[in-house]
Amino acid sequence: MQERRAAEVGKLVADWYAAGHRELPWRREGFGAWGILVSEFMLQQTPVARVIPRLEEWLARWPTPADLAAVPSGEAVRAWQSLGYPRRALALHGAAVVIAAEHGGIVPADVDALLALPGVGPYTARAVAAFAYGMPVPVVDVNTRRVLARAVLGQGDAGPANVRRDHALMAAALPADPARARLVNAGAMELGQTVCVARAPRCEACPLAAVCAWRAAGFPVYEGPAAPRQKRYEGSDRQVRGRILRELRGSEVPVPGEAVAAVWPDAVQRERALAGLLRDGLVVGDAVGGYGLPE
Repeated sequence: MQERRAAEVGKLVADWYAAGHRELPWRREGFGAWGILVSEFMLQQTPVARVIPRLEEWLARWPTPADLAAVPSGEAVRAWQSLGYPRRALALHGAAVVIAAEHGGIVPADVDALLALPGVGPYTARAVAAFAYGMPVPVVDVNTRRVLARAVLGQGDAGPANVRRDHALMAAALPADPARARLVNAGAMELGQTVCVARAPRCEACPLAAVCAWRAAGFPVYEGPAAPRQKRYEGSDRQVRGRILRELRGSEVPVPGEAVAAVWPDAVQRERALAGLLRDGLVVGDAVGGYGLPE
């Protein structure tokens, strides 16, 4: 029953997406595999509106993996600017180095080869394989999970992620035709981002309204385990790390320890954040010689 409903959901999602959707650079026909890989790194926990201008700048500066691999990793951290979670910049630089050295400068199409790249997890690997190379593999993000949970399982929320379960459910929604499968993968994410949103879903505008199991059941309240929530940013170590990195990005020479000390008043929290940055390889140096981005 679930597989049959999933297949029907997939058909309706593909038709809906094919009829019109937001114009996003990484979903355009012919947008290269490198651009898609960069976009997927940037889109992790970052809104689309903030990613688009940074993506354009990034690809203009480093149009191929070899271009990025040829510069110090600190340049990637500097260019990341305010996208957040700057370890992604280091991982993307590391992925570029591996692609240039081991794949002839071409982003691999194979999911296992993609998974072997630094910073690439199950979602990113399948997104690149599906959207860059047309592989009919299930691509599941938080928005896709919510659509499937509601339309197929009859749950108001998807709960904690389960890669095996989520991929199996999405695979049941994919048709055999690669072009149609691509529409389903992209369409499910788009539907979850624009219509089947977490709060106040626009069910009256949803192409799945007639087949949605959650709607048919009367929109029952979800009572299962909740997915982990992101911790508050204000006052967090993440904010302090961001302040320190912003100070270092603005300088081409090592920043003195006293200048770093001035970015945050709580010395204990500041030192903890700085130690984390040094441990992660996002910052190099010491209080005597000054701190900077990695070279």
